[in-house]
Amino acid sequence: MKLSTERSPQDGKQVQKDKGLYIVLISIHGLIRGKDLELGRDADTGGQTKYVVELARALGQHKDVERVELFTRKIVDERVAEDYSVDAEPLGDNVHIIRLACGPRRYIKKESLWPYLDIFSDNAIKHFRKMRAVPDLVHAHYADAGLVGANLSNILGVPLIFTGHSLGREKKRRLLENGLTEETIEKRYNMARRIEAEEVALDNAIMVIASTQQETSQQYADYENYRPDQMRVIPPGVDLDRFYPPSRRGRYPAAISYLKRFLSEPTKPCILAISRADERKNIISLLNAYGTSQQLQELANLIIIAGNRDDIRHMDKGTRQVLEGLLLGIDKFDLYGKVCYPKQHNPDDIPELYRLAARFHGVFINPALTEPFGLTLIEAAASGLPIVATNDGGPRDIIDNCHNGILIDPLDEEQISTALTEILGTRDTWRTSAANGLKGVKKHYSWDGHVRKYLSNLNKKLRQRKVNKLFAARKTVIPAARKLLVSDIDNTLLGDRAAAARIAEVLRASQGQLGFAVATGRRVESARAILKEWNIPEPDIYISAVGTEIHYKGKEPRLDRNWANHISYQWEPDKVRSLLDNLPGLVLQEKREQRQFKISYFYDPDKAPKAGEMRRILRNNNVHAKLIMSHGQYLDVLPIRASKGHAVRYLAMSWGYEYEDILVAGDSGNDEEMLNGNTLGVVVGNYSKELGRLRGKHAIYFATATYADGVLEGMRHYDFLDNLPEG
Repeated sequence: MKLSTERSPQDGKQVQKDKGLYIVLISIHGLIRGKDLELGRDADTGGQTKYVVELARALGQHKDVERVELFTRKIVDERVAEDYSVDAEPLGDNVHIIRLACGPRRYIKKESLWPYLDIFSDNAIKHFRKMRAVPDLVHAHYADAGLVGANLSNILGVPLIFTGHSLGREKKRRLLENGLTEETIEKRYNMARRIEAEEVALDNAIMVIASTQQETSQQYADYENYRPDQMRVIPPGVDLDRFYPPSRRGRYPAAISYLKRFLSEPTKPCILAISRADERKNIISLLNAYGTSQQLQELANLIIIAGNRDDIRHMDKGTRQVLEGLLLGIDKFDLYGKVCYPKQHNPDDIPELYRLAARFHGVFINPALTEPFGLTLIEAAASGLPIVATNDGGPRDIIDNCHNGILIDPLDEEQISTALTEILGTRDTWRTSAANGLKGVKKHYSWDGHVRKYLSNLNKKLRQRKVNKLFAARKTVIPAARKLLVSDIDNTLLGDRAAAARIAEVLRASQGQLGFAVATGRRVESARAILKEWNIPEPDIYISAVGTEIHYKGKEPRLDRNWANHISYQWEPDKVRSLLDNLPGLVLQEKREQRQFKISYFYDPDKAPKAGEMRRILRNNNVHAKLIMSHGQYLDVLPIRASKGHAVRYLAMSWGYEYEDILVAGDSGNDEEMLNGNTLGVVVGNYSKELGRLRGKHAIYFATATYADGVLEGMRHYDFLDNLPEG
């Protein structure tokens, strides 16, 4: 392999390494660190956090991989360990966790992260700029990371892989079955945003990695962007150095202390359950099945590891309800001395508990309402335990591969009891299931095998990828200004003659200190003409046609062909028009408004389909495009990689601007993406109603002044330039 010069993610120093793949994994929510994972602490710190850490380590050990980085959220909160505030944490010689700021410093649940994901994306790009490198691929985990991954893929031009883990449409279906209303689900889980994020990720991904056949054939099939040829089933692995069967001799491990504190007969066979205290994990049904079966109580103890807790009264509502239900159920059935439910455990206790349960000829159960995979099931099998699990997703594939247990309906408590009794009550059944599990895990669920299959599926796609030149040095064609103003034209810069004259004076006085760009839906010729008519100094950069074209100032503005090549990806304008031209309420704008990478319509909201319905039409026909609505009457259809916001970030990367040194100003929906993230956003006082939802977002200032005066007010608010005139 060739040698390349790269930078360490910790200190930015240059080091020489064999050239191989640079892989970035993204898993934003929860608490992620390299050791002592707090699995089960809350609903966001479950199997996914363990999966991504182990995947990162396993990828880093492959000979074809040079560097792996796992991007997650940086958290500074006295309620959690300081580990989660460290910028870079090594997982191996060439593997690091990279923590990026994303909204509030404190720890918040994943449903509250949506408004801050643009910040995470911008901070990821900032990291790549520091490294002077872009990854060969980005692998996003869960819906929030899927949205970020799609954004990075479009801006950087790198392949995206997506793993949904738990899918929103499936979760919504299960919650409705359990009696929750649509309104409650939306309020509690932000489900519409989550499902749309999954659609966006699927729309952009070159490959979707699932753990089970059921995911690919049933769960993903509910999505508009479902493409069967995109799907790959690659089950996760298990660390066989941590999870292995017990020795039949010697002293009991330290975990026996948990049992002795709770159980009258601590060495009796046991039923072991390990999960978060989450209603979807269904441990109350398990307790009811045990409590109503005298035979099961005679055969075995019940051990429930439901995360760590201090004071149940101070936990979130969902966790509190599950734990209170557990304690009340134990009291109802008078199960004292038969059920073990410790308050605290260490990560190293979990393998010991599996082995202890296997030594006592116990059984492991996962009765979750739905289970995308079930890492605990293969951990238990690797430890020599037979399993009972919900007849859904991962358990189906695991038991089909390993022949080591029984599938049950998680809502049928009698069926749960019968399955447990069948394994516990027949020694031959127990021995056969345990032996089959050990063989099956080694054959089907090793991390080495997972990585080989992972990279084999990617190989062809990556060979076809062109080298990304976003960070390549080039001759400067814009001023060496330390800051950049990017403004929309119509109804932002223009609209008030006196205000336009005031900002024109500022622009002329700030030449050399301030770079000036416009971002407009107009074509470049029209933009030049109208700015000249209003006596606005000529911009250094034109972002025109809703972000699909970039030109640089000159006698004849020079087109940035790198940008044009970048956004041409998957653009099929003829297919777009064949699907949209004949829809009611859509009328093509005049020919001069149509561009190579922009199709523009007049939009009648009383007759035309809603934006979501038009996206559905395109997606169902495997057309990848972006819809931009503005002023409630215009619709622009663009390539999936194009927008004003992406164009601004491309310029920042190309010319070395920090986002905090870029002020963007706009008034309508086609400015929204440009205003989000770490740039300094200004919404002028005469804004269109679609921008109202941005109020309160990070670094977006709503001016009271209108038109160009609103831009100047925003510049004063951010103290953007020295010697600005008073408003």
